[in-house]
Amino acid sequence: MPYSIAIDGPAGAGKSTIAKAVARELGYVYIDTGAMYRAVGLYCLNNGTDINDESLVVAGIKDIDISISYDEEGAQQVFLNGENVSSKIRTQEVGAAASTVSQYQPVRDLLVALQQKLASKTSVVMDGRDIGSKVLPNADTKIYLTASVEERARRRAKELMEKGEPCDIKEVEKEIAERDYRDMHRENSPLIKVEDAVLIDSSDLTIDETIDSILDIVIKR
Repeated sequence: MPYSIAIDGPAGAGKSTIAKAVARELGYVYIDTGAMYRAVGLYCLNNGTDINDESLVVAGIKDIDISISYDEEGAQQVFLNGENVSSKIRTQEVGAAASTVSQYQPVRDLLVALQQKLASKTSVVMDGRDIGSKVLPNADTKIYLTASVEERARRRAKELMEKGEPCDIKEVEKEIAERDYRDMHRENSPLIKVEDAVLIDSSDLTIDETIDSILDIVIKR
């Protein structure tokens, strides 16, 4: 039977980095669900679709094809209508668009079906906002990974500067706080910590310490 690990938490908590490492340690497949929503956001931006108009977004995704594959190193590659958009989806603008379109139930229905299909075939580590609550409610291990807004903003600003993108840390903090609010208060599948999830606050933990904490939880189960 495939084993599933669900890692939920707010933007900038390090879910993707941690989930990738945990999957690598266990020999599981890593699935970055946020990347799929970012692909929808990118599609809307590329086509000039008003992301605040649910009917236009839903009409637009009828022509969308999102698929994922893995390179030789096991890194997830995201394809949007046949184009590898793995790097294009990592901008602040696309992230904000993803947060908006992910509120729409038809968008969620499309991507959740794909995510559940992947998890039914192989052992996975999946991260996102509603993995433990909606996508994989019967996951073998559930983690809620978080960190303070200030720490998440610091990490995000560092990441942007390393890419050569200018940023104002106070503006990054504001964007993260606004995204938290949207994610936690959206009508469809809001970000929550489910009762059977283990809370890990990584504000004062290194990446390795966070990974070890999750691996310890999995081993004890």
